[in-house]
Amino acid sequence: MTLIDPRPGMVAAMAALAEETGLALDGEYFAANLGPPLEMIFRGFEAPEERIPWLVARFRALYPDIVIPATVALPGAGDALEAVREAGGRTLVVTGKYGPNAAKHLAQFGWQVDTLVGELWSTAKGEALRAHGASIYVGDHEGDVAGAHAANAISVGVPTGPRTAEELLAAGADVVLPDLTEFPVWLKAHLSSL
Repeated sequence: MTLIDPRPGMVAAMAALAEETGLALDGEYFAANLGPPLEMIFRGFEAPEERIPWLVARFRALYPDIVIPATVALPGAGDALEAVREAGGRTLVVTGKYGPNAAKHLAQFGWQVDTLVGELWSTAKGEALRAHGASIYVGDHEGDVAGAHAANAISVGVPTGPRTAEELLAAGADVVLPDLTEFPVWLKAHLSSL
């Protein structure tokens, strides 16, 4: 929910998995609270622990045909990536999503990024951010704020996902923008202040 809005497809994919398995998987709740890893989500739905690896694999298998076609780019996403390149920076996407499916989203919108790292959540994102020298990390969830801080990067929050601007600030975001359409102007001002 930082670069893309996959919620309608997420609801549909979880509904398909619920129908296939007979488990009480709430797609609407899932889509409204995107961010945590699938394992945590399935545990929250009280799926039997021994079935969780299969549920994760099956959800990932359903994803390309159900979620990708229903996903839209969030306003300003492409321009935000381009602003980083224009400033001489490198683009890095660090996501909780399964890497191959995240790559399909990038290809869907024709977005070129220097590096994509998938399947990381919260402070674990900080490891990838540090490894790739990120100084700014933009996200929509308190887990993203924690990841940025774990890497000593500036946390830029956008309330385009499950958390409000107030919640992102309370989680410690250094900056909160209404959405990514504001990011190029913020980035230019930030870099000129250094």
